[in-house]
Amino acid sequence: MNQPAQQQQPPGSEQEMTPKPDHGEETYRGSGRLEGKIAVITGADSGIGKAVAIAYAREGADVVITYLNEHEDAEEARAQVEGAGRRCLLVSGDLADPAHCREIIEKTVAEFGRVDILVSNAAFQMDHPTLEEVSDEEWDRTLAVNVSAFFHLVKAALPHMHEGASIIGSSSVNSDNPSPTLLPYAATKAAIANMTASLAQLLAERGIRANSVAPGPVWTPLIPATMPEEKVESFGQQVPLGRAAQPAELAPVYVMLASDESSYVSGARIAVTGGKPIL
Repeated sequence: MNQPAQQQQPPGSEQEMTPKPDHGEETYRGSGRLEGKIAVITGADSGIGKAVAIAYAREGADVVITYLNEHEDAEEARAQVEGAGRRCLLVSGDLADPAHCREIIEKTVAEFGRVDILVSNAAFQMDHPTLEEVSDEEWDRTLAVNVSAFFHLVKAALPHMHEGASIIGSSSVNSDNPSPTLLPYAATKAAIANMTASLAQLLAERGIRANSVAPGPVWTPLIPATMPEEKVESFGQQVPLGRAAQPAELAPVYVMLASDESSYVSGARIAVTGGKPIL
């Protein structure tokens, strides 16, 4: 089923989306695969991050949800985590600020004592038909939110991560098959895949794993907030399955990568693309 044409102002909110995305609120069933773990998830107020937060909580993890300023979305996400019987910490602020990235980890450690899972998921994008329309400020912000924040978060978290911990980056099908109208975003997603592969090798001796997930089209607030209406209406039709994914369809991969069952999985990039291959 395709979504109707619609548009929002960035960063977007699920409250205004038609239809509202499915984050697994009614469907995800946990089985204790992350029991007792502490997870930090950026951009977890909505979209993929929210679906991951719900799944992690139902698998037994306490969750730190970071977000920019979408307070209503964040409170709904917190209610889902706490409804699963787990603790939840909300941290609002701009990931483009390195100090805020460090603050997220500081607040996590103050509340929970450590970091077992770090999911760098928040992202910024805009759709432009020409390169000239990409301002210097937009280029800098895209790199700051999507790439530099990942670096600052990992660097701050490492002293509080122990053997068995897991780092997961949200890459994209755009990492090796870039959309020309998403040039800055696509470049950052390639960087995330590359950084994660480096981290897997750097951190192996510490027993810390690093992997990335490469989603295809996913129905999240980022889409109506950053794309023209006609692209929103056809969003997802280009993949073999012929539709955009719901966020809930991404969460199981993030659970797998975070769980101890994946103790030998590091340096991987897992495609969740509706049938579109990645290299």
